[in-house]
This record gives sequence, C-alpha cells and structure tokens, in this order.
Amino acid sequence: MKTNALFWIILCANAGMYLLDTVANRLNLRALKPELPGEFEGVYDREEYRRFLEYTAATANFERVGATWDLAVLLGFWLLGGYDWLDRVVRSAHMGFIATGLLYFGGLYFGRWVLGLPLEIYETFRIEERFGFNKTTPGTFAGDQIKSLLLSAVLGGAVLALVLAILQHGGPAAWLYAWGMASVLLIVMVYLAPALILPLFNKMTPLEDGELRREIMACAERLGFPLAEISVMDGSRRSTKANAFFTGIGGTKRVVLFDTLVKNHTTEELVAVLAHEIGHFKLRHIVQHIVGAILNIGIFLFLAQWLIRWPGLYAAFGVRQPSIYAGLAVFLVLYGPLSRVLGIVRGAQSRRHEFAADRFAAEATGLPHALGEALKKLSRNNLGNLSPHRLHVVLYHSHPPVLERVRALEGKG
Repeated sequence: MKTNALFWIILCANAGMYLLDTVANRLNLRALKPELPGEFEGVYDREEYRRFLEYTAATANFERVGATWDLAVLLGFWLLGGYDWLDRVVRSAHMGFIATGLLYFGGLYFGRWVLGLPLEIYETFRIEERFGFNKTTPGTFAGDQIKSLLLSAVLGGAVLALVLAILQHGGPAAWLYAWGMASVLLIVMVYLAPALILPLFNKMTPLEDGELRREIMACAERLGFPLAEISVMDGSRRSTKANAFFTGIGGTKRVVLFDTLVKNHTTEELVAVLAHEIGHFKLRHIVQHIVGAILNIGIFLFLAQWLIRWPGLYAAFGVRQPSIYAGLAVFLVLYGPLSRVLGIVRGAQSRRHEFAADRFAAEATGLPHALGEALKKLSRNNLGNLSPHRLHVVLYHSHPPVLERVRALEGKG
C-alpha cells in the first residue's frame, strides 16, 4: 500500500493517543494509595480497601490489553488493505449505493464485534465475577448481545442510510441537512430511548408506596420538578453496581432507581441523590450536554463532507475506488484523535456540572452529609477509584474523584 503525508499523520496521531493512554494508565496505578483516606474510615474496612486496590489494578491492566488489541486490529486491517478489500467484496454484490454502504458498515461493525467479544466475555465472567460484581448469566449475556446487534442494525442502519442519502444528493449544504436530521434524532433518543429501549433489557416496576416514595415525591414537589413516576430497575440481574437516572420530557419525567441502590442506601441518602439529579435539570446541564453533542455532530459532518471528497484520504487507506460510505468509514479513524480532544473539553464541563449539582442538592435538602454518605457508599460498592491521577481524570473522567466531591460537601474543598 502506498503512503502519503496524511497516512503518516493519522498513524502517528493514533499511535500517540495509544501512548498517552498507556502513560495515563501507569500514572493512575502509581497514584493508588495504600492508606485509606480519613473521610472513608468506617465506610471501607481493611479487606474491602484491599479489594478496591486489586480491582483497580486488574481493570487498569485489562484496559491496556483491550487498547493494545484494538490498535493491533485497526493497524492490521488498515495496513493489510482491509478497507479496500471489503469495498471490493460489497461492490461485487452489485446492489444500489445505499445498500452497498450499509453492507460495508455492517461488515466493519460485525467484524469489530466478533473480535471484541472474547474480551467482553473475559471482563464480564472473569474480572467482574472475581470481584463479586457480575450477576449476568450466559443466557442473559447472549440475549443482550443479540438484542444489541438487532437494535444497531435497525436503528443504526436507518440513520446511516439517511446520512448516506443526504451526503450523496444534498450538494454543498448536505452536511447541514444531515446535521439537522441527526440533531432531531439525538434529541428524540435522549428523551425517549430509556423508556423505549431499556425495557427490552431490564424489567421496570413501580416503587411501592412507603416512606421512600413519599419522601422522593415530596422532594420533587418542593423543588418544582414534575415527577410523574418512580420505577425500580432490576440492575441486580447483571451486576451489583448501582445507579439512578431520569427519563421523559415535560410533565412525564420519571426517576429510575437500580434495585441495588434502593437496597444499599437510606431514604435520606436516596433523596439526596435524587436532588443531585434534579440539580442537573434545574441548572440546565442536560440541555448544555445536548447542545454540546449537537455541536460535535456538526463538526464531524462538516469535516466529513470536506474530506470524503479528497483523494488523499482514500490513498492513505489504500481504497482504490472512492465512495461516500468508504470515505466516512476511514474518516472515523482520522476523527478519533480530534474526538478525544473534544472529549477532554466535555469532560471538564461535566466535572464542573457534578460539583454544581452536588451544591444544589446540599442546599436544596439541607443534607450535605447524606449526599456525602451516598457517594462514599456508591464508591465502596462500585470499587470506584478514590485517588485517580490528575492526567487520568482530565483524559477520561466525566465525574470528579469522589474524595474531592466529599471534601467539597464537607467544606474542605
């Protein structure tokens, strides 16, 4: 395969990203402290803290294996002419432009899924199992994989078909048309997908009447938040880890609590967690994140429309017959490093939002201690890293380190 300047730029950018990840991973492991922070005395016992240190090391080492494998697969497929080979295979079926493009992306997606499946199985049934998190049975795992593939084929295929058609026939303003379409779909998915897609994977049941339900509803009413429903999700079918989130729009909003969250926290702590999530809505963080995502889509489509018509892009990947679908596929490799830079900016914004939502919850409920205790328990139950290295936080974390959040709630930040 012949090389050009763009080939070396893309290769060095992806290799540089891998090296940066490796350095951040090593620094993060070195930052682990053998002594338990004073704020967590009584939350962790010595055995639990030892387990946390082992889990952090195991997951960090596994991340490096996964990243190395992903880079090796990308470079092998790229340097051996895989993008051109797949293009010739799908073209030999003599289908229309859209169908050929869908088949091309489908082949890339399916190949990536097959090659990544052993790692996912190992992570679920060895690492998560070893540390007591995994509750997923082989049957549930297989069902989840099949459902995910079908959803990706139906929803992803429909969106991709629209984007390809717009870029093919939309002229110079095609990226604007595609951006508008993708933005509308993003908003629809953000608000409706949890209600439409999550039930395919998990069972939702209304929270039974009692103190917790009454306190949550009272908190939502006091804060002027239109909460229509409280559901409990059977997250324990797959993991012992806990979470909570909101779905819906307008007056149809509902909160979904993992059953593991309800089991392990007091009513005060759960109300404080709810107030934190309401804080994101009240402070318009959700809207800001959606706007940021829409801007990212616009940047991607603008650059894509410009570059997929540049012969040098195809030459860098050895694709002999340019097409919009192949151009989009190889552009994703070029866009990866830029996406990481944008991700650092979004991560910094997200961490600021978490601190702001913590302050909102503490002031709205008058229970900063309850939220702090909830964060400590969540960290313990999920074996979250209490002292990640700053570089690791900047590169990957959407939430501030839990120790910083607890200290801020206690007035020590």
